[in-house]
Amino acid sequence: MREHGITTYFRIFVLAVLAGIAIGIGGIVYLSVDNKVVGALLFTVGLYTICIHGLNLFTGKVGNLVNQPAMYLVDLIVIWFGNLAGTGIAAYAVRQTRISGISQLAAAIGEVKLQDRVAGLFVLAVFCGFLMFVAVDGYKSTQNPVILFVGVATFILCGFEHCIADMFYFSLGELWSAQAVKIILVITLGNAVGGILIPLAKK
Repeated sequence: MREHGITTYFRIFVLAVLAGIAIGIGGIVYLSVDNKVVGALLFTVGLYTICIHGLNLFTGKVGNLVNQPAMYLVDLIVIWFGNLAGTGIAAYAVRQTRISGISQLAAAIGEVKLQDRVAGLFVLAVFCGFLMFVAVDGYKSTQNPVILFVGVATFILCGFEHCIADMFYFSLGELWSAQAVKIILVITLGNAVGGILIPLAKK
């Protein structure tokens, strides 16, 4: 079983923060265009950046849990918090700029999630986690970025729930509350379940 020192966990965290910022940039472009299809496709710039630079995104890594030792769960927790920090940094930075008006759109998106049923959010998150595994694993296998764009655009246009993207929307819309934390945790669990389905079936 591998063991990580403080330095290794710090590196995992930093790469996760950068991944969170990348997803934030994807969220920014999605909120900045009127055409939903174009926005969904351009959102993928975040995931593409993450894949080509080896950054740590929770939904891109959770599928590995099936074939890793139990301590890998600690890596995922560190990554999750790093992603949270990164999306928060991206959201705060945007609010200091002339495009801060998109925060109203983020708030509207977040309010829909806050008013949704927990069970429904979980199901939508499972679908998203499934697609994220397909997209990331497919890119690793083929090095073809098309699978990333198709996978991400599909989950966005379908309204599936991505815990890290939702962190960004809650941060940008300044919607954090006990209910928001609960929703993010439910969506995180759903993303994790969806992300491990294929690896578990193939194990």
